[in-house]
Amino acid sequence: MSDDNLFQPPDHTLYPRYTGIPTFMRVPYVQDVTQLDIAMVGVPFDSAVTNRPGARHGPREVRNQSSLIRRVHHVTGMNPYDLCKIGDAGDTPVNPVNLMKCLDLITEFYEPIAAAGVTPLSVGGDHLITLPIFRAIAKDGPVGMVHFDAHTDTADEAYNGEKFHHGTPFRRAVEEGLLDPKRVIQIGIRGSTSGGDYHQFSHDNGMRVIYIEEFFEIGVDKVVAEARRVVGDGPTYVSFDVDGLDPVYAPGTGTPEVGGYTTHDAQRMLRGLSGCNLIGGDVVEVSPPLDPTGNTALVGATMMFEILCLLAEARTSR
Repeated sequence: MSDDNLFQPPDHTLYPRYTGIPTFMRVPYVQDVTQLDIAMVGVPFDSAVTNRPGARHGPREVRNQSSLIRRVHHVTGMNPYDLCKIGDAGDTPVNPVNLMKCLDLITEFYEPIAAAGVTPLSVGGDHLITLPIFRAIAKDGPVGMVHFDAHTDTADEAYNGEKFHHGTPFRRAVEEGLLDPKRVIQIGIRGSTSGGDYHQFSHDNGMRVIYIEEFFEIGVDKVVAEARRVVGDGPTYVSFDVDGLDPVYAPGTGTPEVGGYTTHDAQRMLRGLSGCNLIGGDVVEVSPPLDPTGNTALVGATMMFEILCLLAEARTSR
């Protein structure tokens, strides 16, 4: 392949989309991240879930389903592969029996990506994976975040005092100075709780929390405008938990919550972030064992492509 074509998905007329070794979006597997502008990474970790496991298998199945994603965005006309050198950097190492060691392994994997100035786009794995990613990419100062989820993930200790689980990443990220809470918006929050102050940390620290009732009251366009107001021009990360969607669209997830937004709502909200200073993103909590149809992984791959287009545009603008 020529240098111009090296980072492109292969021609489907020569290599049908069901052939080859699965990679994200069928791009090349590239171990030397210094060759890339955007590195797509799998984080096969779900040791921090508190009920239903399976998200450790998310990266593999999202890779499979992403073979259905073509090159050009049908609304914007963007081909991200024409803008940036994009590759699949493989999976992070994990230690499934040692959570704290696993967090260190994930951070260590992302450190050379950050050092090379490469933009990461990740697939989990449970939502705790965002914390070790932040530890690598936010060393020089806290970032803002657009967070799509049914849960704020700012809980504190649970399960006999354990401070690290998939309901805690953004509380820990604020405490570690990696995340600026006043530049965080959380969209789609809903569902019953176990009591206490599960959401209080978000409110007390200035995060903008859009509960699902407000989402339906004000609509997609106003939510997008609010997101853009909150994050401003500073460096911003996009974290997309598929349980923010109604489970009719994404049943294969560990903590489904009835009454969420649609896949099209989510696509419109993501597209509304065009022009923001985006420096990374992830799609998390895809649990293939809980959805043998593969639809949730397809949804995850589709949202990943939406974020990929945003990251390619943002990087090109910078």
